[in-house]
Amino acid sequence: MRNHALLVGMGIFFSRIAGLVRERVFAHYFGNSDAGDAFKAALKIPNFLQNLFGEGVLSASFIPVYASLLAKKHDEDAAKVASVIGSLLFLMTSILVLSGVFATPFLIELIAPGFTGEKRELTIKIVQILFPGTGFLVMSAWCLGILNSHKKFFLSYVAPVIWNVTIIATLMLWGGKQGQFDLAITVSWGLVAGSFLQFFVQLPSALRLGKKIRPSFMFTSSVKTIVGNFVPVVVSRGVVQVSAYIDNMLASLLPTGAVSSLAYAQTLYLLPVSLFGMSVSAAELPTMSQATGSEEEVRKYLQDRLNKGLAQIAFFIIPSVVAFLLLGDLIVGAVFQTGQFDANSTRTVWLVLIGSTVGLLASTLGRLYSSTFYSLKDTRTPLKFAIIRVVFTTVLGGLFAFVLPKMLGLDASWGTPGLTASAGLAGWIEFFLLRKSLNKKIGQTGLALKYQLKVWSIAVISAGIPSLLVHFAIHGHMHVIVKALIAVVIYGLLYFTLGYYLKVEQAHAFLHRIVRRFK
Repeated sequence: MRNHALLVGMGIFFSRIAGLVRERVFAHYFGNSDAGDAFKAALKIPNFLQNLFGEGVLSASFIPVYASLLAKKHDEDAAKVASVIGSLLFLMTSILVLSGVFATPFLIELIAPGFTGEKRELTIKIVQILFPGTGFLVMSAWCLGILNSHKKFFLSYVAPVIWNVTIIATLMLWGGKQGQFDLAITVSWGLVAGSFLQFFVQLPSALRLGKKIRPSFMFTSSVKTIVGNFVPVVVSRGVVQVSAYIDNMLASLLPTGAVSSLAYAQTLYLLPVSLFGMSVSAAELPTMSQATGSEEEVRKYLQDRLNKGLAQIAFFIIPSVVAFLLLGDLIVGAVFQTGQFDANSTRTVWLVLIGSTVGLLASTLGRLYSSTFYSLKDTRTPLKFAIIRVVFTTVLGGLFAFVLPKMLGLDASWGTPGLTASAGLAGWIEFFLLRKSLNKKIGQTGLALKYQLKVWSIAVISAGIPSLLVHFAIHGHMHVIVKALIAVVIYGLLYFTLGYYLKVEQAHAFLHRIVRRFK
């Protein structure tokens, strides 16, 4: 698990670093402007289709069946399955992309009802440009499903680097030559070009590994199983996306900059989710799906892998939460503070990021629980709990974004951190429901309380020392990037050192791997 998770993590790390650079360059030219709001809001609609039919859905429906066929050495049947699923995805996304281009003016009312005038018109233009790129990203996810099933994890997760680099290059080339509204249009075309390149770089390897993949609509029993699982997962992903859209819609009703602040905070929030939650979940799904033996043996196998995976995720996510709380202003400033993105913007995004930390641990652990359900070919249970999560997100979002700030006499801008905090509370409700349901199927799972207390204590102590040092002891005009680097390096060294001496297994394993690399 660790080697596969490491490959996924490395791929995600490089793509996320490229994403952070992209967001920093974007923040330099757009800040929290109307054009920035329009671009971030416009990106939500194509992202909805990508998330609806992309990696998450294929991981839950396609990979368990395809990986199982490979484990049984049914390579020809596996190739037929990959061919039909690829053909169906291509047809479906083509229809949706064409429909979406014409339906954009109506869709804008759903995601950004607060946008008017030129801001609304710009958002419509951007969405219409971005839709074709969505098709390439969905097909890129099909390539990822094939590569992951063959345990070729790195390429599929590092491919988004090309997408990010293309957007960065577009911003750098035209950023100083165009106004913000025109630049937003140009960057949209750069995003479409990047989407094509992300798909194209994976396609040769996917076709080589898949063998005999060709256009086909021949429904086998395996294809019917995938399609049967596909629908609940699509609905489940759709429900989650609806939750994100509700947040975006509510943010559009808040003061200017709320939509951009939400997007900037999510960029940082999703980094540990992807690096430590997604990497373990993605690596585990094919392996769990290939489990064989008696019913009791399979349950024990899944229980062991799940518990180890949960501990591995928590060891990295808990310090991420503490870092965002105690060092978040430095992290946000180091990544985004440039050009139009000033110190006030940094403080605003930090508050939104603090709200996001409420559900960070729940969302990452919940991913692994969902993957375990998917490995059992149960896609309906996660759907049921995702719906419950959205209901709570909607109700709590309205309460935290609009009602509570007024009751407490706070400025309306506090509604954005309220949105992220409410989503986190809903995430914890979903997590507890997932754990309770899965425990009934495979036995007791979860993190030991003693382990959690130890990791939380180590993280708070390790982050508290550099936070005090950088915020109070270091004076002068030291650049925020330098301060952030000093704080993060000290934090990391203290965290792993204390973890090692307090005998946290994950710290031992991590440091031993580092030592072996240098021998």
